[in-house]
Amino acid sequence: MFDRRRFLGASASASGMMLAPWLQNALGAPSPGKPPMRFIFMHKGNGLFPSVLVPPSLSPADADKEQAKDAFSVDLNKHQLPDWMKPIAAHKSNMSILQGLSGKMCQTGHHTWQSSLGVYKANEKLTSIKWATVDFELARMFPSPLSHLELACFPTGGGNARGNINGIETGFSARGPQQPNLAYGSPKIALRELFKVVYNNKSDQVEYNLERKVLEFTAGKQSSLAGNLNGVERTKVANYADSVEEVRARNGRLEKMADVIRKHLPTLDAKYLADDITTVDRQRGHVEILLATLISGMTNVVAFTADELGTPYTGLNRLEKETVNLHDVGHNKGFGDLKADEVRTEVRLQHMSLINTIVTRLKVVPEGDGNMFDNTTLLYFPDNGETHHSSGVEWPFLVFTGRNTKLNIAGRYIRLPKHGKEGHKTLGNLYTTILNAYGNPIPHYGDLDLALEKMKIDQKGPIREFLA
Repeated sequence: MFDRRRFLGASASASGMMLAPWLQNALGAPSPGKPPMRFIFMHKGNGLFPSVLVPPSLSPADADKEQAKDAFSVDLNKHQLPDWMKPIAAHKSNMSILQGLSGKMCQTGHHTWQSSLGVYKANEKLTSIKWATVDFELARMFPSPLSHLELACFPTGGGNARGNINGIETGFSARGPQQPNLAYGSPKIALRELFKVVYNNKSDQVEYNLERKVLEFTAGKQSSLAGNLNGVERTKVANYADSVEEVRARNGRLEKMADVIRKHLPTLDAKYLADDITTVDRQRGHVEILLATLISGMTNVVAFTADELGTPYTGLNRLEKETVNLHDVGHNKGFGDLKADEVRTEVRLQHMSLINTIVTRLKVVPEGDGNMFDNTTLLYFPDNGETHHSSGVEWPFLVFTGRNTKLNIAGRYIRLPKHGKEGHKTLGNLYTTILNAYGNPIPHYGDLDLALEKMKIDQKGPIREFLA
């Protein structure tokens, strides 16, 4: 019996100068000649200290404003980046360091589930999921055969997955109310599931055709069962039936593209397909899947959990023989010869190397009168706010934007007014800005901060100075 929704799609080789193929409207892609906008949401666990994002070359006056958390903005091209950002230094003109947002309306602390993408207090209960997360809202605005792809380095304890780090499990995005998304936990399972539609092996073809029949039967059976239930149980079964039907529809779209998919099958190094894969190689393998899927045109939106608080970190630079426990790091425990802050630095350096790979590769794929990165936005942020035991009073972001994106923030260090001060902005304001910029006129995305409401600070709507 199928007890989970599987995301089926296709990806293509992420090599060099290959032109991204245009898909027809019938397959859910943009009209020919007009590149879609693409979005990558990459988030990390264990918080992100605002202090480590500050350029060390600020003037004394700006350093005083930073210390007081007062609003100011400077040109990044005139400043030195923190050392851990060296892997992305070549992309400084595309990058913005965004400080001062808050997310106190979100679940904070150790595990946050869909909170940082949905801007509400989410937990393990389905009923806590109020609406689609922002990545799914954007996926609907820029449709594709896959619609949306989620990849994750799952934890082994606490949070999502709870041990099944190589499977397809509940992710950190949501398709709609009470509808958690599912994510691929390893490059191996992602590769296997994404390319079922073009299996050449006869036994694999038999398996795929059998799965098609099971899905068809299951969709009908669950739809019939939903009609005989009431309340929450009816909603659960109906959502499940919708999920199965969605998989069937995706399979149909992908089957029409089998020749394109077969032509662009990615080749992953054997180490990315191993069952005992290190965390670092798991991340790198996920990046290959992410790039292949975007470059092929199979999806325009990817959510990528680089790590979660309970992710057992292996393969980390300078700690190759260690299994790093991020929870212990959050409580100031070092590993090997490194202190806790040094471990955090190595984790961030690893993340920046992944981002450099993504941005660099997209910049060499021609598209329109430029390259694919011109039409891409990548957001890197903590899923729980400013620190290990976070309160959500700050939520730092790195944002990478191409020249055709509709946000006017590239190449800047931006400090917004601190929480409680007039002009302060939240996660909801940032996501409202992005949605509004690309055509969704929503007045405000996400829940409001009750403390700011009591202070009578306006927290609704977009951050207008960020709109191009």
